[in-house]
Amino acid sequence: MTKLSDNMRGALFMVLGMMGFTFNDGLMKLISSDLHLFQSIFIRGVMATTLIGILAWRNGALLHPKAKMSRLLIVRMLAEMGGTFCYLTALFNIPLADATAILMASPLAVTLAASLFLRERVGWRRYIAIAIGFIGVVVILRPSADGINTFYLFALGTVFFMVLRDLCTRRFDPEMPSLFIAFTTSTLMTLASAAMIPFDGWQQVSTKNISVLAGAAIFIFFGYLFTIMTVRVGEISFAAPFRYTALIWAMIIGVVMFNHIPDTAVLIGSTIVVTTGLYSLLRERTASSWSVRNTRPSL
Repeated sequence: MTKLSDNMRGALFMVLGMMGFTFNDGLMKLISSDLHLFQSIFIRGVMATTLIGILAWRNGALLHPKAKMSRLLIVRMLAEMGGTFCYLTALFNIPLADATAILMASPLAVTLAASLFLRERVGWRRYIAIAIGFIGVVVILRPSADGINTFYLFALGTVFFMVLRDLCTRRFDPEMPSLFIAFTTSTLMTLASAAMIPFDGWQQVSTKNISVLAGAAIFIFFGYLFTIMTVRVGEISFAAPFRYTALIWAMIIGVVMFNHIPDTAVLIGSTIVVTTGLYSLLRERTASSWSVRNTRPSL
């Protein structure tokens, strides 16, 4: 049997990581008919934080010299919280494929923001790709005379928070352990969701509910694990385009679990967003001046 190259292993890890994150999304959407939003985040958070904490401890991330709290890390954590709230609010109310498709515009938005605020060099071709990509998002949003579905705007709000999160991430010391960032963020998310439960309400939790949320926690844990493994083998620029497989997973899960078949607007808009995103990544790789980060809410 032929041994996979480092680049192919990295690509495989990226595909598995996106699968983990997307299956987590599917299970969280599944539980939305039984439990309230913050209740679901809290229960999953307890389990996910425990798993991430164990992995971080085993890898020495919690005691690493660079594992320190800072204002920048706090801002990133708050951005992660805002993104998670917006995304799950959208996910609980619109098809999974639709929410994921809008999320795929995040790399384009991050590139634009990095150009404007961090003065990273972006050529005119990538600016055109970004503009066309945003047109694809508008197609997915389906604006009409009655306006845009509010829950689609929540998905779009997720992109804003993810841009803020990734801009903060780009300014971190490269030696700060990713697992420390993941663990502290997950811990804060769990505590914040617990604080919101009195305002959101608590519904009776069945054994089935716990099983579904445990599955979501395990999938998000493996999402973290495989995306971290991605950056440790091969070239990140080779593996990065495979993050768009999240959209394929989302469409499959949407059809199988929820009988949601993507309509024409989603298919056309997704094609535009993914095509322009891949083109932007290709241009970025050619220029050899870019850094890739995970482009979805961790939780």
